[in-house]
Amino acid sequence: MAGPRVDDIYDQVKAMAVSFRLRPGDRLNEVALSKELGVSRTPLREALNRLVAERMFDFRPGQGFFCRPLDAQSVFDLFELRQIIETAAVRTACAKASDAELQALHDELYATGIDITGLTVEEAVSRDEAFHLGIATLSGNAELVQTLTRINERIRYIRWVSMSLDRVQRSKEEHKQVMQALVERDADEAARVLGAHIAKRMDQVQNAVRHGISSIYMEGSQNISARIIEEAQG
Repeated sequence: MAGPRVDDIYDQVKAMAVSFRLRPGDRLNEVALSKELGVSRTPLREALNRLVAERMFDFRPGQGFFCRPLDAQSVFDLFELRQIIETAAVRTACAKASDAELQALHDELYATGIDITGLTVEEAVSRDEAFHLGIATLSGNAELVQTLTRINERIRYIRWVSMSLDRVQRSKEEHKQVMQALVERDADEAARVLGAHIAKRMDQVQNAVRHGISSIYMEGSQNISARIIEEAQG
């Protein structure tokens, strides 16, 4: 069983992979990474193997570990899977959540999730994820929540890119509409709005991937996540 040390390494390396601080498609230099983290290669490899199982890295026998590629089809597939999972979750939440639970999610959304002016892109995406995971949690299905969490980790960088490129007021209005449908226990409307809210066309994904790769190689991925959202224009 992995000890706390491996868990800590796992968390650090995952954060680097999610943000593409480790560049897509590159072979991982285990010696350099172990020195950077101040750890030996044995627990590092254990952490990397866990991340391979989660499809954050690839392992090629005789070659080593490779950072996950950033390709439009894989990202599109993940958004499509997210749409399927979340529309199922919101329907289940409409049926199973208590009035008090729905009110708590409503209050949290309006307290922290509507006005994102002044936040960094990373902070804004984190709040957005929290709302969607809140709905998934109200489904009462722990496996669904875990699956959605893994999807969010794998598309987070592209969501940073998308939020830095797109105007976001429409997104906040859709959150309000989903929340209203949940409170009214209108499963069809909640699923319709949420499904449309999540859906991305392939051309949108391709555009985000192009900008994302450009940022990684020209400026560094942290340039996008640290960008300040000045106003949520319509």
